[in-house]
Amino acid sequence: MRVGIVTGEYPPMVGGVGAYSRILATEMARQGHAISVFNSTGIQNIIDTTKPFPPHSDVAESSPTGSKTWGIGRLWAARQWARNERLDIVNLQFQTAAFGMSPWIHFLPEFIGRAPVVTTFHDLRHPYLFPKAGRWRDWIVMRLARTSAGVIATNHEDQMRLRTVSKVTLIPIGSNILTAMPADYDVRYWRERASAQDDTFLLGYFGLFNRSKGLHHLIDSVAQLRATDVPVKLVLIGGGAGTSDPTNTGFIAELNRQIDEHKLGPVVHQTGYEDDETVGAYLSGCDALALPFTDGASYRRGSLMAAIRYGCAIITTTPRVSIPTFRDSENMLLVKAGDSPALEAGIRRLYERPDLRERLKRGAAELAHEFEWEEIAQATTDFFKWVIEENQA
Repeated sequence: MRVGIVTGEYPPMVGGVGAYSRILATEMARQGHAISVFNSTGIQNIIDTTKPFPPHSDVAESSPTGSKTWGIGRLWAARQWARNERLDIVNLQFQTAAFGMSPWIHFLPEFIGRAPVVTTFHDLRHPYLFPKAGRWRDWIVMRLARTSAGVIATNHEDQMRLRTVSKVTLIPIGSNILTAMPADYDVRYWRERASAQDDTFLLGYFGLFNRSKGLHHLIDSVAQLRATDVPVKLVLIGGGAGTSDPTNTGFIAELNRQIDEHKLGPVVHQTGYEDDETVGAYLSGCDALALPFTDGASYRRGSLMAAIRYGCAIITTTPRVSIPTFRDSENMLLVKAGDSPALEAGIRRLYERPDLRERLKRGAAELAHEFEWEEIAQATTDFFKWVIEENQA
């Protein structure tokens, strides 16, 4: 197939949707499909399939596509791109923030022309339309779902909300961090980089910094644990505001003030943005990883997928909907969302129970097989083929 991907983020931009789009495009190319990516910086054709997940050199020349804002002009440019590339299908990687909260991207299916459009919903957040837009914001998102030839939900919450739309399937995301640990990996070296000694309980967090990640609850919990002489140190792996959501910058300032107010500067190590190998090394060096999402654990969270892939002992928050693959105390420890004391108690339990940590690590390693990129790409292209057949019927 000749597949086109439209995405608001793409490396070197920092963000989960961009990383997902690149890995998916590369894996589909490795499986023999011709892939072209239309993004904020240009058009890139995925050509190098010598490795499953090559670096940024896996693209041909980048062709400028005009304005980087996602207005009506970008839709006409996308239409011309789809025609020039002779695409069989177009896959819109939808996340409102990645398109600058613009409403125009919701009309891509009508603009694109002959090729059917499949929309992958990474979330169903509303765009900014105008003050007091109210129900129109929800209407425009659901309109995109209904005008798409097919819809992929990446998580159970969005799948439930999209259940009234025809041609919907659930295909999870995978980990954006894929580098295997080298044979000479030295866990003590990486713990020392995080200022952790042999008797330190090294607690990790991975991902961008924003309010929905529950970091303010995590900082409160660490402060309380330190006050009761638990030798916990926290390493914030990665972090930063990302490219798409400028509101994250204000939250980072709040978070740093909170760290200062609790006098936690000496026990909180912030790595800043790191390459995949370094992220994997830090994840593997932690005693446990805390991901206290305020909206509950979900398939939509790439940081959770990374923690699963590296077999971490994970403490996270109870999902809002039933997710059968997430099993409390077997492959992750689940606590109530938005509850600092519950999070503190869960972390304390992990500190006191090395056997529980080992059980969670084994469970996460087993769960990782559910989110392999080869299967994700195959399920995606199978769905594309079905949509094309349905569209031609």
